[in-house]
Amino acid sequence: MKKTALIMAGGKGERFWPRSRVTLPKQFLSLTDDGKTMIQLTVERIRPLVELEDVYIATNKNYKELVKQQLPGLPEENILCEPVGRNTAPCIGLGAVHVAKKYDDAVMIVLPSDHLIKHNDIFAETFTNACALAEEGENLVTVGITPNYPETGYGYIKYDSAAKNGESYPVQRFVEKPDLETAKSYLADGSYLWNSGMFVWRVSTILDCFKKYMPSTYDGLLKIKEAVGTPQEDTVLEKEFPNLESQSVDYGIMEKAENIYTLAGNFGWDDVGSWLAVGRIKQNDENGNVVNGNVVAVNTKNCVIEGADKLIATVGLRDVVVVDTKDATLITTKENAGEIKQVLAKLRESGRNEYL
Repeated sequence: MKKTALIMAGGKGERFWPRSRVTLPKQFLSLTDDGKTMIQLTVERIRPLVELEDVYIATNKNYKELVKQQLPGLPEENILCEPVGRNTAPCIGLGAVHVAKKYDDAVMIVLPSDHLIKHNDIFAETFTNACALAEEGENLVTVGITPNYPETGYGYIKYDSAAKNGESYPVQRFVEKPDLETAKSYLADGSYLWNSGMFVWRVSTILDCFKKYMPSTYDGLLKIKEAVGTPQEDTVLEKEFPNLESQSVDYGIMEKAENIYTLAGNFGWDDVGSWLAVGRIKQNDENGNVVNGNVVAVNTKNCVIEGADKLIATVGLRDVVVVDTKDATLITTKENAGEIKQVLAKLRESGRNEYL
């Protein structure tokens, strides 16, 4: 069966401010030593399974030109521009109706655009197995991540460890982000995975789920499908998409559906959720620092320092993040790095939108 991919690339990446901005969000930045942007790496990673002509990018309409610049071989009609953000369920539905318009049926791989993977060969093998499982019938397949510490910032997937089928397990339930003690119990239990937001299914299967569990959204998606490839496509999309239910695919479908299976992803996944991730994904020096740009670090340990041409000098810093750009500088402890959104909120409140 034909394999297709939908890459979700509409996020703002606010926790990577000040490098990530409204006009250049995280997925279009290079955060690795190879110089490739996150969306470029995502497409490259899936290419052993999917032809470029069958890769779709769902994004904000303001980012269409960025997608064209960074993915020059991608057909322009495969850039799906959401008029407004409506969460992951409508985003996935939009991709599904485009694929359904092109093919009678196909396997659809759904991936975020802003994750990093260390082992692309294991990734490809895992998703080959996931595709085979999705092809077998009306199966919804999610690829979870084997947890190696009690993370409280992710949702979890509880699977039936006694009912292994090849490399997959039936999913018993999805659970929300836990507190620390609960996360520790999940880790000790051994039958929980982090919910990575990566899915595989047949297009016919996911559209049937929309019809069953999100019927009003399904009706709107059908109207959009009818208009795909016609002169009315943009007009219908602008009219119908904002009226779709703003809902995550997890809550709207996955928590209600049957025939859900999961495979454990052990391919070196990182969701790159904040500047702390740079310390994990880039080379650390002998003092545990990740340094980029014109930097002199004296008695500085376990820091992330990102600059450009202007000299950054640090003395006696521990566990600090420093990010310097042309018009803004971020200085935060690693412990508080997740609170960057509060800075953006204050900038909005004071009308200083030029820094957003």
